[in-house]
Amino acid sequence: MLPFLIVMAVAVCATAVAVPPAKRVARRFGVVAEPSDRGVHEQAMPVLGGAAMFFGLLVAVGVAALVPDFRPVFEAPANIVGVLVAAGVIWLTGLIDDIRDVSAPGKVAGLVIAGSILTLVGVTIIYFRVPFLGFTVLPPDLSAVVTVLWVVGLANAVNLIDGLDGLAAGIVAIAAGSFFLYGYKLLDAGVLDRSNVGPLVAVVTAGICLGFLPFNFNPATIFMGDSGALMLGGLLAAATVAVGGQSDDPFSGQAWFFFAPLVLPLFILAVPLLDTVFAVVRRATKRSGWATADKEHLHHRLMEMGHGHRRAVVILWAWTALLSGFVLVPVFTNRGNGIVPVGILALALLLFTLLAPRWIRKGERRDAEAAAAAQADESASDEVGLSPQ
Repeated sequence: MLPFLIVMAVAVCATAVAVPPAKRVARRFGVVAEPSDRGVHEQAMPVLGGAAMFFGLLVAVGVAALVPDFRPVFEAPANIVGVLVAAGVIWLTGLIDDIRDVSAPGKVAGLVIAGSILTLVGVTIIYFRVPFLGFTVLPPDLSAVVTVLWVVGLANAVNLIDGLDGLAAGIVAIAAGSFFLYGYKLLDAGVLDRSNVGPLVAVVTAGICLGFLPFNFNPATIFMGDSGALMLGGLLAAATVAVGGQSDDPFSGQAWFFFAPLVLPLFILAVPLLDTVFAVVRRATKRSGWATADKEHLHHRLMEMGHGHRRAVVILWAWTALLSGFVLVPVFTNRGNGIVPVGILALALLLFTLLAPRWIRKGERRDAEAAAAAQADESASDEVGLSPQ
């Protein structure tokens, strides 16, 4: 575990060091997000956070190449180089969109190119396990299509959830960290080959998110932009494909249906994926374009319920953490009843999500009534003090 923690620490530090220069460059060249009715910020915000993240990715992978424990990953470097090139393509696509708007088909084209690069270097979904139905070996053409769709789907899911300060960075940090733990468990059990890039990509992705988060949590001083959000989704896709799509060992598909590796990210990333599904249905119902922005995402709805900016973000982080626990606890305990505490916590979080705004409003009303009564008493006392003797 120690080599992975070292590389993650490098990713954290490298990203954090790169953020201040990224902010200065963004302000100097006007790469900023202006306030609009689609956003929640009230001042122009630099949007080159993705550049700091990409820098952190390159530095962390470069350091990993010097660590003896990762030698199997770099002995045949095609996979890790392919992941970096694909991440670079996605980052560049998003960067162009941050500087000057790119059409939705243009962004999808960039994602398709990135997904195609992954398939060319062998980071592709070979084994497709369906819960309760076993698994099948995908033919090369179908494998490439499924992999590209996976990249496009996860990248857009992360991009859509990036609507509040710190939301996307926190969710991806939790998701990547959770999938790293799963991949590490497979490594430790001898199920996953030591040359697999998945665990390394996952832990580095978690690191760059943690390095960026202090600058992005409300009140944010920089945004990751499309370059950062799309790249994070692409890295998650690469990590999950490398681990989940290339393991046919029974360990990764036991009786618990969510042990199927490609089903794990569907639970861990349930928040952004559900938000994406709702957005597709909502925009199809309204017959608006896929790229038409609105303020009806999950985080916007939480704020409409009465949750503040920070609390809405923390609630969605908590849901991601609980869903990650739901799939990881049985993996590490080998007991299905290990999910019972997670279910209890999920129920408590659901009640808090639904009822907290009502409790807060009642408390605010009580405080307002108490303040009004105190003011009335003070006014009455003043009138008595001013009355003639």
